[in-house]
Amino acid sequence: MKINNQIKIEHLFQRAGFGATPAQIREFGEKSPEKAFKFLLKDAGKIIPLTVMDEENEMIVRKKKLRTMLDMKGLSPDEIKEQLKEAREKITDLNFLWVKNMASGESMLREKMTLFWHGHFACRVRQPLVVQIQNNVIRKNALGKFGDLLLAISKDPAMLQFLNNQQNKKNSPNENFAREVMELFTLGRGNYTEHDIKEAARAFTGWGANLQGEFVFRANQHDDGEKIFQGKTGNFKGEDILKIILQNPQTATFISTKIYRYFVNENVDNQIVERMTKRFRSTDYDIADLMEYVFTSDWFYRPENIGTRIKSPIELLVGLQRNFGIQFEKKQSVLFIQKSLGQILFFPPNVAGWSGGKNWIDSSTLMTRMKLPEIIFKDSEIQFQPKDDGDVNTENLSKRLKQMQATINWTAFQNNFSTQNPQELLDKLDAYLLARPLSTQQKNMILSKSEGKMGIELIQNLSQSIASLPEYQLG
Repeated sequence: MKINNQIKIEHLFQRAGFGATPAQIREFGEKSPEKAFKFLLKDAGKIIPLTVMDEENEMIVRKKKLRTMLDMKGLSPDEIKEQLKEAREKITDLNFLWVKNMASGESMLREKMTLFWHGHFACRVRQPLVVQIQNNVIRKNALGKFGDLLLAISKDPAMLQFLNNQQNKKNSPNENFAREVMELFTLGRGNYTEHDIKEAARAFTGWGANLQGEFVFRANQHDDGEKIFQGKTGNFKGEDILKIILQNPQTATFISTKIYRYFVNENVDNQIVERMTKRFRSTDYDIADLMEYVFTSDWFYRPENIGTRIKSPIELLVGLQRNFGIQFEKKQSVLFIQKSLGQILFFPPNVAGWSGGKNWIDSSTLMTRMKLPEIIFKDSEIQFQPKDDGDVNTENLSKRLKQMQATINWTAFQNNFSTQNPQELLDKLDAYLLARPLSTQQKNMILSKSEGKMGIELIQNLSQSIASLPEYQLG
């Protein structure tokens, strides 16, 4: 496979974001990947908060009511039902807005990193205010120092609630939060002991959140006795534990490996990861610097790393929007696609997040993925059912949603390709939409399906054929 500059730029935009538009291919197609990444990094300097609720106003309201989703005592069954419904709707609004922001292409690198950390720091709670707060905490720190992100997420009300640290008190320590901080967020399994977990749990006693969604340190619930953690002794608090974890080289290795698997290749090159790890530690865990190293290195653009990674459902959904300028009119459509493909934002399957890789694909989801372009492009009736995963946020979606109701400006899309010749148009669409070129046999098959078609009908038919291929699932 010959790697030309356009392939490199498309590869960069796919991995560092959610794909390039035709306009971006024209703008950066002749520029080096280094210059393209500098644009992405500069653009990512904009922090666009995810805002469905006015956080300050919501906290004021909570203080007045003193009864929230965290504390339903005194509410009737109907009041509880109504509050749950309202919470689901607001989380759905957050979901829809985030997908829209990702598809817009603005601050794309930051949005992609926010999605990565959203899976890394997997969390599932039903209070929309704290969901919004957490997402914005991640967004703010997504390209900063990992130590700052780790501390911020460790003091995040949603995470403290999800991992039961609200119940972590000096007389009855709860080890759940301390365990997951080490196993899933920093060191990785096998790089700590059960004694480390117990001592870390003691250090995190008293960390919690109030009813308004604010971090609170309750000194009277904190164990201020001497602790021994990772071979060090002291009167440690939670902040001290996190600092000791960051001093352990295994943390840099664990994060670098996960970043390699997510952004480069599922099959880890240990030598490259070792170089990433050294760089990460030498910059005091500077995330932006590490990502620049990844996206501007020659090895990132090797053939084995291009078009070999299965797109996550969110990447596929947002990528379709980026590629074709799709606008979804209903938030239920966006939620339905996520549910059908197995990745719902703000609803990870468990504390370890989404497994990714080949786990995204089974016989059901592959068929759904390949039928999706036709359903969207032609606004066909939806024939498949989303998986029943027990998610109350998406109950009865299939009963309420019959069509995607998405719009595409095909004339504007067609104007990006200055030809009406079917063969030439197919070649240009192939180069734009796929990381790896189609075979002659595949091209002939697609052209035979489009025989006799012209204008908008031709480009729509060719686009649908390409986007329905298994190859389109790779990026």
